[in-house]
Amino acid sequence: MRTNGIPALAAAAAVLLAGCGRQTRTLHVYTWSDYISPEVVEEFSREHGCRVEIDTFESNEAMYAKLKAGGTGYDIITPSSYLVSLMAREGLISELDHSKMPNVRRNFDRSFAGQIVDPEFRYNVPYAVTYTGFMYAKDRIPAGADVASWSILDSAALKGKVTLLDDMREVIGAGLMALGHSINSRDAGEIDAAVAKVLAWKRNIRKFDAESYKTEVASGATWLGHGYSTDATQVIVGDEEEGDAPRPDIGFALPREGFTIAFDEMVLSSSAPEPDLAYAFMNYLYTAEASKANMEYNKGPMPVAPGIAALDEDFRKGIILDAETLAKGQVLKSIDDDPAVKALYDRAWDRIKATGDK
Repeated sequence: MRTNGIPALAAAAAVLLAGCGRQTRTLHVYTWSDYISPEVVEEFSREHGCRVEIDTFESNEAMYAKLKAGGTGYDIITPSSYLVSLMAREGLISELDHSKMPNVRRNFDRSFAGQIVDPEFRYNVPYAVTYTGFMYAKDRIPAGADVASWSILDSAALKGKVTLLDDMREVIGAGLMALGHSINSRDAGEIDAAVAKVLAWKRNIRKFDAESYKTEVASGATWLGHGYSTDATQVIVGDEEEGDAPRPDIGFALPREGFTIAFDEMVLSSSAPEPDLAYAFMNYLYTAEASKANMEYNKGPMPVAPGIAALDEDFRKGIILDAETLAKGQVLKSIDDDPAVKALYDRAWDRIKATGDK
């Protein structure tokens, strides 16, 4: 979900704007930063004689708040699955016409169906999946500390060197999973217990952060960052073209008690200025060539069967979880269908972020 730095974003912007006339049609995409390969965008722009402008967000909550406050002009938005049903009910997105993007149903890899909230794709086109765990500096973790368990957040030896994602569902979900509950719990008692667990962890953390943790773990400012598999893999693998060397000293671990599985989905804004161009883009991203290039860029799996088949075998094994590991994950689902439950989560998050906020 998600990012690997400002230089790549600047390069992408230069690519997107190159050679575009003033009257050229423009596709507006609202997504996580550095999430779409600039080369993929450049090729699409060339084939369709258009521009692609990308605006970015750092969290689902920030994206949703902007749209609710009147942010318009976008064609494609990439929320995580659990927000799609809410956005549909509120009229923020349109039901999809799959006849305009036949590659999606044709090339979707059915092995990912269990990781998706709505495998019928009424409003959503699955873009990429991320798994949430811990990115960490191997030489900084104290002996005996277990990076494959939520219990590591209780370690006083890491005080001031830990970050938690600035994301309500991820953080409350972590507390729930650490206690053996469902990440989608609707039980007030379980949610209260999760808040107590997170507040205990909060004594050790530097801050809530969904953006800079990956560079800070790499620099040593943070020793352990609660974060996304794609972010960690980008740092660990490196990027030869960007001059970023591989970092074998950085690791990524998924807590055995449970970890988040979250698909980011492409949805069509109900106020899309260029819906036909949006359909063409989503259809293009489900080709073997585009999906392969995208996965090699953002280091996360897309559920596009021909693209996965085209990947280097070692790279494919590195980003796609085996069945045993995947079985420990929990799919983040919507709780917004019940206002009372949504209020429970909102109040819980307010409590977590309130006194002594980092």
